[in-house]
Amino acid sequence: MKKFFLILSILFLIPLQGLCENVIPQNVSLENTNTFGLYQVPNKITLYEQPSDKSNIIHSISFSGEKIFPPDIKADDLFVVFLPAKNLGFLAVTDETEDWVQVIYNNNTGAKGWLKKDEDPYRFMTWVMFYNMYGRKYGLKILKDAPDIAKDLHTSTDDKSQTVGVINMPQKINLNVIRGNWALVSVYDIDRIPKTGYVRWRADNGVKYYFPDIK
Repeated sequence: MKKFFLILSILFLIPLQGLCENVIPQNVSLENTNTFGLYQVPNKITLYEQPSDKSNIIHSISFSGEKIFPPDIKADDLFVVFLPAKNLGFLAVTDETEDWVQVIYNNNTGAKGWLKKDEDPYRFMTWVMFYNMYGRKYGLKILKDAPDIAKDLHTSTDDKSQTVGVINMPQKINLNVIRGNWALVSVYDIDRIPKTGYVRWRADNGVKYYFPDIK
């Protein structure tokens, strides 16, 4: 009898672990929703008041791994996505010119500055481009504050379309394609039965319900 209860306890722990893993890591900050996309910043960031080299420099920031200078800057305040192990940092973009991007460098205050673009054209990505690149590679995670309606699988990109399933405790969410605010996903849920349908990956006002499960 004791052996039976031990096995039963293990079976209950497995889905709970899967559920905990579906909370996005703390290295993602999505407080500012009205943004165009993300910019992968270099390790040395020089921010200007205006999109011009002759404009006043309002901030200079550098980072290497988990170390950020000036040291009073917190990664959660600066980055939207921060992967110190890969030395990758992304800032939210609010405006763009041919040679410059306006980025948010403080997620709490919404403070902005202009950053001169790198020669690499792929550093700036719209949200759809970002999801297509990283979401299709790593899959998606449901954000912890996503409403229950975001877990409904639909037959089309319409809130009134037929619901063909519900995401409960997903082990894997594969992104197939993005269409507007909807994503066609293939889900491997706790019941191990594959499910496919459209989910809202963001609301009409820009609030994100899903995010690439970057590792």
